[in-house]
Amino acid sequence: MPKQFFCAREELETSRVALLGIPFDATSSFRPGSRFAPDHIRLYSEGIESYSPYQHKDLAECAFTDAGNIDLTISNFSVLREAVHTQVIHDLSSEKKVLALGGEHLISLPVAAAYAESYPDLKLIHLDAHADLREDYLGEKYSHATVIRRISEIIGTENIYQFGIRSGTREEFAFGDQATHFYPFSLNPAIIQTVVEQLQGSPVYLTLDLDVLDPAYFPGTGTPEPGGVSFQELLQALLLFEQLKLVGADIVELCPAYDRSDVSTITAIKLVRELLLMLDE
Repeated sequence: MPKQFFCAREELETSRVALLGIPFDATSSFRPGSRFAPDHIRLYSEGIESYSPYQHKDLAECAFTDAGNIDLTISNFSVLREAVHTQVIHDLSSEKKVLALGGEHLISLPVAAAYAESYPDLKLIHLDAHADLREDYLGEKYSHATVIRRISEIIGTENIYQFGIRSGTREEFAFGDQATHFYPFSLNPAIIQTVVEQLQGSPVYLTLDLDVLDPAYFPGTGTPEPGGVSFQELLQALLLFEQLKLVGADIVELCPAYDRSDVSTITAIKLVRELLLMLDE
């Protein structure tokens, strides 16, 4: 299995973006397996073109390095938080942006927390089928279903922008309506452009849960949710976000085992390519 993502540079010192695998799915409650995604993405990454016709850029000219996977020999949140925090703070101190590969959505919490230390005015854009705003889930405070609630406690609910949400509890939807910038059910380009204009100049972290895509396009995920967006709709949204000051991002919730065709994996890889190119500014 290849140790690096397609076109990654060996020279850590000269890279501007670090690709970091976080193979963690300890709180996955329905269909686990996202811990295998980082290596699966690397394995199939050579099957795509390095050139993005959407951005007119090429990965071969992108100054990114593959930092490998976080070592998680013990799968609990305390270990995850410490290991991720140490690595991300190191990368940020070296003036590198981080693109994290999950893993389940809980991996976003320690990454975003580390970013918040470097960017006190950090804004978070959240693309997902699920609100992830529960106070706790199955008795756990730290879970894939609580991750955005926990991040909001660090950066403030007023700094969170949620798009594409179509599943959650009554309480989560009420909390989103009242506390965050909550735009459920779609990735409306007009709304996104308005948000982009509001966030000009602010540091923005983007968290992309791949189940925002409809299962017809992306079946390989732990909690599929009908009624999602197409790949083209998601891509158009990402290209609008390119206007922002993106300082970091993550892609989470690919579960390769649930799509034997590997179309979901290839879709994830193409989105990794686009985000790497967006971050390399």
